[in-house]
Amino acid sequence: MNTGVFPGTEREVSRIFLGTASLPFAAGEDGGELLESALRLGINGVDTARVYGRSEDSLGLWLGRPGNRERVFLLTKCGHPAEDGARRVNAREMRRDLETSLEKLRTGYVDCLLLHRDDPETPVGEIMETFAALREEGLIRCFGGSNWTVARIREANAWAEKHGLPRMTVSSPQFGLAAQVRDPWGGNCVTLTGDAAAERAWYRENQMPVVAYSSLGRGMMSGRFRSDDLEGARRIMDSYGWNGFGYPENFERLRRCEILAAEKRVTVSQIAMSWIFRQGMNVFAVVSSSSPARLAQNAAAELALSPAECAWLNLETDVGNG
Repeated sequence: MNTGVFPGTEREVSRIFLGTASLPFAAGEDGGELLESALRLGINGVDTARVYGRSEDSLGLWLGRPGNRERVFLLTKCGHPAEDGARRVNAREMRRDLETSLEKLRTGYVDCLLLHRDDPETPVGEIMETFAALREEGLIRCFGGSNWTVARIREANAWAEKHGLPRMTVSSPQFGLAAQVRDPWGGNCVTLTGDAAAERAWYRENQMPVVAYSSLGRGMMSGRFRSDDLEGARRIMDSYGWNGFGYPENFERLRRCEILAAEKRVTVSQIAMSWIFRQGMNVFAVVSSSSPARLAQNAAAELALSPAECAWLNLETDVGNG
């Protein structure tokens, strides 16, 4: 398993994060067996959030056992909008969410804290001062934004540099071979797919860690259905996945993955995951799975795809394979 380092932590972290927005974690059930399976595969990054059902309660069952906390790099999130849509990106809610997370996770700190959404009406100064205080108190080791635009990250870091405070060092947008054509949640979610060429170039240049969520397009590139099986896709993908990724161009990407997977005698998801790690960015891909076997397949995604194969998979050319 390849690894990378998150600035400010000096911790070697697996390029694949175990996502917890699914069973058994979201139901609050004991996910210890899956966590142990992930660790045996070399996966030590764990991605969770306050709004992922009861995932933090589930993780707390395992993290509270002697010796377990230091075995994983723990990332959680704060500041998600309330159920009624009320904005919660402010100092009080950030601290309140983190305190709740620490209690549920049964730990005194998290390795990385992200704001789950942004609110452009909240001054970056308030946000950066809050992050800095939480780090100074030893409650977090590094921080950043989930679904933050490059422009807003640059604004926040420029303010921090001017005032002698630590910078955001992590970003978590949607990214993967499947293009997020529509925002599945109808909010201010950010993707690096599709027309976001300038943003991808910025991440290549700056090498800020990208914790890519929906890296397999919420099942679009999982290999659990074929590109010519629309009914199977509708049955397997949830409504968010279908609304965000269930479009002809992604079924064509899936078809090309199938062709290349057959040629290389690997799985569709291994092709799609390998594509992610060949884009020149400092990417860590979040993968949710309740199956240790399927998690093992994704963990083996280190295929040396050529630039021509990557371009062909992403519909940038009709020349290459098939």
